[in-house]
Amino acid sequence: MTRTSILSEGTLHCFPTGLRDEQGRLVNAEISAAVFDGERLILASDKPIPGESRSAVFAVPMGSEGPIESGIEYFTSDAIRQATKYEDFALTADGRHVLATTGFDRIAEDSHELNAWNHLLIWPLGHPEQIRVVDPDPRDGVPGSLELRRRLDEAIGLPYYKIEGLAAIPAERDDGLLLFGVREQGRAHDDFDYVSRVVGAHYQVDEQGRLTFTDEVRELFAFDPGAHEGVEHVCGLSSLEYDPYNGRLYLLTSFEAEEEGLHAIGGYLWVMSLEDFHARRAPTLVEDERGGPRVFEHKAEGLAVLDANRLLVAYDNDREMALGSLGDTRDERYASEAPWTLLSVT
Repeated sequence: MTRTSILSEGTLHCFPTGLRDEQGRLVNAEISAAVFDGERLILASDKPIPGESRSAVFAVPMGSEGPIESGIEYFTSDAIRQATKYEDFALTADGRHVLATTGFDRIAEDSHELNAWNHLLIWPLGHPEQIRVVDPDPRDGVPGSLELRRRLDEAIGLPYYKIEGLAAIPAERDDGLLLFGVREQGRAHDDFDYVSRVVGAHYQVDEQGRLTFTDEVRELFAFDPGAHEGVEHVCGLSSLEYDPYNGRLYLLTSFEAEEEGLHAIGGYLWVMSLEDFHARRAPTLVEDERGGPRVFEHKAEGLAVLDANRLLVAYDNDREMALGSLGDTRDERYASEAPWTLLSVT
């Protein structure tokens, strides 16, 4: 049994209120990726954040009550800016490097126009300026992790998919096993099913910070959240996170549903031992203070392990502005704000 309680909740201003893009549209914070590097919380929006001194990836100090927005720092290297639609972060199994993945949910057959959606990036902890693209196309000047795209195509086996989870776990061989969480799969972007599936491959990182795969990507795990009686919505996997303090794996699943004319969003949290993961046993649904399922009222997309007993969940509510229980003095968030929850785990 794994039970959680809410330590604090709030919203984080990810950029100045009222920021607009080049077309004059209001920019919306849609936090889809989170990781804690031991000092700072690194976050990403799956939509661009415009401005010469900004990007979709940024870090904030982590205080005892939550993230501290006054210390925000954007990552602005060319490789960070070239990638689009960030979906998850992870630390390598040894904790020495940060990994970032985009969704891999679109590609152009006859051009490089959509390569920005196909990136796996790596940089040494604390040094995002030393970023590298993982598994690039061998041709000079071709952007993106196109060799990885080929590996994912073969492992997933369908024309369309979306990657939303990323985690690295220890392995007896090599430096670790890199996991990719699949949320959607099907024939096309408008013809798919929500899934909770994990594919992956072993990897090594050399002294120059280059990550290489030592075997092919293959399916490692899959489960059906709806098979659990506590789950009331069709879910897809939205984040993976390895907990090195307790040697276990967390999985986030989230949902979007139309119910009685209303747009319902939310999510669930799951946990499993690495032994259960390798044996392909179903994960356990994490509970709330009362022993029922921990059901998030916002669309849970980012998960960060802070220490042995605390987690931070970040939300990507798309264009949904309602704050729900987070709204002490107002009902709606600003477009620049991202909701979050700090959890204690027992």
